[in-house]
Amino acid sequence: MNQFIKALLLMIAVAMPSLAMAEAAAGAEQAVSESQVLWQAVKEGATGYTTSKSEFHAQPINSYDERILPLRNVLMAPGIMLALFGMIAVFILFIMVNGISKLHDGFSGKLVYRWSKSDVAIHWLGAIPCILLLLTGMLLLAGKFFIEPIFGQGAFAAMMAVAKPVHDVMAFPFMAGWLLMTVLWAKNQIPAKYDIAWFMVVGGYINFGPFKGKHPDAGFANAGEKMWFWAFALFGLVISVSGVVLLFPQYVEPSRTLSLLALIAHGLSAIIIGAFSIVHIFMATAMSEGGMECMVSGYCDENWAKQHHNLWYDEIKANGTLKYKED
Repeated sequence: MNQFIKALLLMIAVAMPSLAMAEAAAGAEQAVSESQVLWQAVKEGATGYTTSKSEFHAQPINSYDERILPLRNVLMAPGIMLALFGMIAVFILFIMVNGISKLHDGFSGKLVYRWSKSDVAIHWLGAIPCILLLLTGMLLLAGKFFIEPIFGQGAFAAMMAVAKPVHDVMAFPFMAGWLLMTVLWAKNQIPAKYDIAWFMVVGGYINFGPFKGKHPDAGFANAGEKMWFWAFALFGLVISVSGVVLLFPQYVEPSRTLSLLALIAHGLSAIIIGAFSIVHIFMATAMSEGGMECMVSGYCDENWAKQHHNLWYDEIKANGTLKYKED
């Protein structure tokens, strides 16, 4: 009898782990099956209950077009880096080969009135936030791929902690500056026939070959400035509208796909404005001798006006509105 009891206990001891394993496997299989059912229901738009009143908050997961995120990562992240650092490299190389555009007759010492104080203020109201938005936007859009591997996760996290609130706050003065510039300056940015000739000789900024010494006609704004203005007006509008969608989703109540499309439109517009901004900054500072004075004091050297904006200079001289800065 004792032998029988021992054998029975041994059989039970051997069988118990097997039974436990079988029960665990059955439980796991049931959990997987329930998970699959739940996930399928979620993907099909199953809703639940929430105290939130937003249109989409009843859905556990807000589905979106999965093609959008690769577009952001593969195209836009390197795009913003090329728009900023690529254009800087191109201009540095160009200046090393070509040199800058000097005033052929030197500085006259006479400063001609060009921009009002309010125009100068409006320019910097849009320009300073634009630069900060481009830099912080670069971190937000491409930092994970290009900045974090260089500086490390901790340093990058600290950068992002600053970049995000600065980006959000600077959006408002940027939109104000964009609106004022677009409305107030459009009258001087209308394309004209002589703008074609300006492009044909690259604005007279080339210092070698058949382009050397060319001074194409230009009014208050030359053809390059007009192209920059209309690009800024158009893509600034896209950036502003898409930015509002991203800043205030609780009021716009977009779908996940609409939010991501706004992000794509925002980023692509930023890439275009970023490239134009680098060109604009280089042309106004390093490339054009005497050009920066315009947006510092509102006045430009008389020889600069004659060389770069001759039609405008001739017009104000003829109609008696030519005004010099008093000493």
